[in-house]
Amino acid sequence: MKYLHTMVRVTDIDASLHFWCELMGLVEATRRDYPEGEFTLIFLVAEEDRAAFDKGRAPALELTYNWNSDEVYDGGRNFGHLAYEVDDIYATCQKLSDGGVTINRPPRDGRMAFVRSPDGISVELLQKGEAQAQAEPWASMANSGSW
Repeated sequence: MKYLHTMVRVTDIDASLHFWCELMGLVEATRRDYPEGEFTLIFLVAEEDRAAFDKGRAPALELTYNWNSDEVYDGGRNFGHLAYEVDDIYATCQKLSDGGVTINRPPRDGRMAFVRSPDGISVELLQKGEAQAQAEPWASMANSGSW
């Protein structure tokens, strides 16, 4: 058995791609429309996993967009969270914050942070390797909302 992908439903493709690609750094690997079912599937991967994904050897994040739906997806936390290892937890959180994303659990410890996607999906960010030294403004920043 191998891990293939995590699927999350999205309500706004542009907002979701802005978050996942422009702010989080994933890349679009494939996109396919299914007119008969009225939905679109978009698979996103980490840049360094792109070649392996193309060969069926790397997991992906599947964004599912249901056409003509007014359903509101909430409670993204009820499935748990997605986790991504990042090279620099502080730079990643700053980029997200600058992009308008709330840092729900700041990286006070130099190792871990949580944010939410535009559709309420909880995303854990983990520092690659050892934790960084504690630094402001993160070290004294309070939690915001839930994650």
